[in-house]
Amino acid sequence: MSQIYKLPLVLEPQAEGGYVVTCPLLPELITEGENVQDALHNANDALAAIVEALKELKRPLPPALQATKENTPLWVESILAV
Repeated sequence: MSQIYKLPLVLEPQAEGGYVVTCPLLPELITEGENVQDALHNANDALAAIVEALKELKRPLPPALQATKENTPLWVESILAV
């Protein structure tokens, strides 16, 4: 079962198109995508890589990166396009 982490993400539009994604609480998380959906998918992949790397290095997760508890309601701000 995967862990759920709640982090703020900043999607910055690029002049050439697409978005760069960063996280103010986790500077290691930097990725991009051609559109919002791709950018968010790539951010998820980047977070998974960061968590895996920290585990392999036997380093603790940063305080900002704590898994949510099971069966806890989540407040999510999302991006929707219609």
